[in-house]
Amino acid sequence: MSLEHDIDKLRERYDRGTLTAETAGREELAVLEEFLLALEAGEIRAAEPRDGDWAAVEWVKSGILLNFSLRETEARTYGDVTYHDVLPLQDTSDLGARDTRNTPDGTTIRRGAYVGSDAILMSPSFVNIGAHIGDGTLVDSANTVGSCAQIGDNVKLGGNTLIGGVLEPVEDTPVVIEDDVSLGAGTRVTSGFVVGEGSVVGENTLLTPRIPIYDLVEDELRYGELPPDRRAFTRFVESSVGDHDLFEGGAYKPAVVAMDIEADTRDATQREAELRSS
Repeated sequence: MSLEHDIDKLRERYDRGTLTAETAGREELAVLEEFLLALEAGEIRAAEPRDGDWAAVEWVKSGILLNFSLRETEARTYGDVTYHDVLPLQDTSDLGARDTRNTPDGTTIRRGAYVGSDAILMSPSFVNIGAHIGDGTLVDSANTVGSCAQIGDNVKLGGNTLIGGVLEPVEDTPVVIEDDVSLGAGTRVTSGFVVGEGSVVGENTLLTPRIPIYDLVEDELRYGELPPDRRAFTRFVESSVGDHDLFEGGAYKPAVVAMDIEADTRDATQREAELRSS
């Protein structure tokens, strides 16, 4: 039997009401443990590319949800701190063997997350269950990588960056940041937005399917995705609200402008990567 089959069977029993956190025994918890280990090894992922688009892997999402539904909250300890959760934190003793660095006092990796080789996680940062962080990626200080978020290789997540998850609130497809992307400090990426390979996003940019992307390269209006090799930044455009008695000059709403990446932008990100690896 495959792991997918075992997760599907647990889900069927849970949906019928014949399996709960109170009745889950050693056999059921062993399946959940095998599932978490497969996530942490990168053997399974919550989303994958299909026919040029990213799609959620439903049975993996189901397995992640079962790890909450079929476990009870317990008192746990981390150093001198007692906390209460359904899952413990991940054992990070193997990070050094794959040349991945994490700094003390606030680098938190939850069970079921994958972190690749030659990565850097600065404190404080939080990586949630189901997240996938590729090789050579930098997760800078004050960052959150949400549940099931897919972060590619050689990505830079600038300080105070938020990558949204799929569990709170529940979304169909996780956020995807493809290879060689650089997100400026304060960037927010939510609700299944996809940032294409090689793009550079300016500071304090909000990327969500509800905000339009004005792609000046293809002369198109897009939602939910930033194409590869774009330089993106926030601008404000006129809102349909228009003039109103409460304020003068009309109303404006945020938008994102996407342009070709200029040579000096690429050079700057390459120099930063060299400094990071030194």
